[in-house]
Amino acid sequence: MSGATGVRTGGAAGIPEAYLAGYAEILADVCATGRRLTRDELETRRTLGERAADAGLGLRALVGAHLAAARAAWPSLPGDADSLLAGMQQAVDAVAEGYERAQRQAVRQEEAARREFIDDLLHGRSDLGRLAERAERFGLRLAHSHAVAVVRGPGVYDEGDPVARQVERALIARFHDRGILLTTKDGCLVCVVPGDQPEVLTHFAKHSHAATDGGQVAVGRAQSGPGGVVQSYEEALGVLDLAERLELDEPVLYAADLLVYPVLTRDRQAMADLVEATLGPLTSARGGARPLLETLTVYFDCGCVAAEAARRLSLSVRAFTYRLARIEQLTGADPTDPAHRYMLQTAVIGARLLGWPTTPLGS
Repeated sequence: MSGATGVRTGGAAGIPEAYLAGYAEILADVCATGRRLTRDELETRRTLGERAADAGLGLRALVGAHLAAARAAWPSLPGDADSLLAGMQQAVDAVAEGYERAQRQAVRQEEAARREFIDDLLHGRSDLGRLAERAERFGLRLAHSHAVAVVRGPGVYDEGDPVARQVERALIARFHDRGILLTTKDGCLVCVVPGDQPEVLTHFAKHSHAATDGGQVAVGRAQSGPGGVVQSYEEALGVLDLAERLELDEPVLYAADLLVYPVLTRDRQAMADLVEATLGPLTSARGGARPLLETLTVYFDCGCVAAEAARRLSLSVRAFTYRLARIEQLTGADPTDPAHRYMLQTAVIGARLLGWPTTPLGS
């Protein structure tokens, strides 16, 4: 070997010699025999690559140190250049493989920690003080107020989904780092922002609606304190559920604009009683309650304009007027009379919230 083991192998590009331990000896033996690296030698190189990654050393510097060490050893090595290059390639490939393996493991651990934090944040299952400490790692200051927007689209989205990355790029390009957390939960996109930055949520709603091919966005109210995020998140989820039951098709819904509905359903039994007393008689109509309930729904949705309601239902104005008269005959309440209208409209909203008549009121 002619003194190859005495060659200094470390120090290049700031890489400690420990991460090149045994490298010169391997090259010398490979050049002398023309053999390939053994399984144990390759695994040793991978292990050193992992340790280098864990120590925060750069892969480029690590590879550079191996190349420099091979160059320094070359004048004293037996054999030809092909043997040296072949051994060097195997060794460097193994080092890089170990380095990348450690990086993948670190990424998985980071993703697991982030996922655990997000689950705790959105479900409020962790100690709030501890949660606030962990939140700083992800750019959130839970002592301040936060608002949450949730997007439910035609697909199911996770952290690595192209849709999530597309929306994230749009937010970063516009707002850089403003304490924004974009994530996914139960197949939905979720955006958490400081409560004093509504423009971020507006931008998020615009891009996520487009990126999800028409997904519906619900925005919770800004809430203060460590538990504010979960409160706003649950409020946004409630809005999406409400939109589904009421067949609201607006692309963006704000919880602050829909506060009347939770109030109406707070006493479910009272609402069920109102629906039964007010609209129950419609079940005796030919075809059941559904056509007449739809008539009332459309009539109220278009501002009690009979001509517009008739158009939406593909009826003549005369046929539509007959339906209103039939409703008055069955219920004793005139939809065109302002004195009766509020009770009827409240009952119609209650029926939609309770799923009546498809779902029996007693269930």
